[in-house]
Amino acid sequence: MKPYFLPLLLTLLLQSCFFTGVESTPRITAGDVKREREPVTAEDTFLASTADAPLGQWYPGKEFVVTDPRISLIFGATAPSGGLPAGGTITFAGASEARSVAGLPVTDLTFLSPGGNELVYRINRPLATLMEERSLSVPYTIQSSVVSSADSAMRDRDLYILTLAWRDSTDTPIDGGRKFVKVHIDSVTPGNSHFPLKASFTDTHGLSACIFFHPGAKGAFPRTFPTIFSFTDPYLRYQSTMPATWDLITRGKVADGMTREECRLALGAPKEIDRGATQSYLREAWLYENGVYLLFEDGILKSFRR
Repeated sequence: MKPYFLPLLLTLLLQSCFFTGVESTPRITAGDVKREREPVTAEDTFLASTADAPLGQWYPGKEFVVTDPRISLIFGATAPSGGLPAGGTITFAGASEARSVAGLPVTDLTFLSPGGNELVYRINRPLATLMEERSLSVPYTIQSSVVSSADSAMRDRDLYILTLAWRDSTDTPIDGGRKFVKVHIDSVTPGNSHFPLKASFTDTHGLSACIFFHPGAKGAFPRTFPTIFSFTDPYLRYQSTMPATWDLITRGKVADGMTREECRLALGAPKEIDRGATQSYLREAWLYENGVYLLFEDGILKSFRR
């Protein structure tokens, strides 16, 4: 390279860095933009603080509801011979630090069974470390305080349910579930090992059902309050939709003539979308994981296959 080209090259490089700011500006991802645009709603914060209490707030007699008989596994040799049934309760008795076989500090959490037997759950962390954690859960249980807090907040409220995956008391799917409709919350009780809370409700047609969910903030678990309930009627945002079409949407059904947005509300987002065009119209095909196939022309549903 000739010497007189160096000053020119350096000048161009400096100007590029100065004016574009590429080297000093953090990259903004699509996730960042999405989070920036998503407002915090009343539903997001409603049960956000309903969570397991930290060990420092546990007290002798604090109740834990058993959600799965497999809880006997965590108590080892101290588990009762007859096991512990789901739906029963155990009570906290105390915490103490011990030493493992390798001489490392561990924590023994002691509980009492309904019959008064001591149950010891060992955690391979020092007691001081556990005391500093923001919350502590025991496998196959839910703290009774979490259930009572959620029940106090939700009982006797009228809410709008956002899913038609209604369940019975054993968490088995039932027919007749609808979404975007008003339901009355009858109670919140302990759930199961997958979803610690169970909300029992009745719709305006008199159908009673349940939904199992997690307490806590939105996004903390797969199914929390803001993903399944709304304080306001969702139909208020879609009043241009004809009542007959909205009834189909609430039952998770589609019909020819519905728009893409109406179909998305009814069935959710598709697994795959195939777009194309002819001389007469724009074509779009939606494919769902369950085999449902929708065909749109210029954004209007022309045919579908279940």
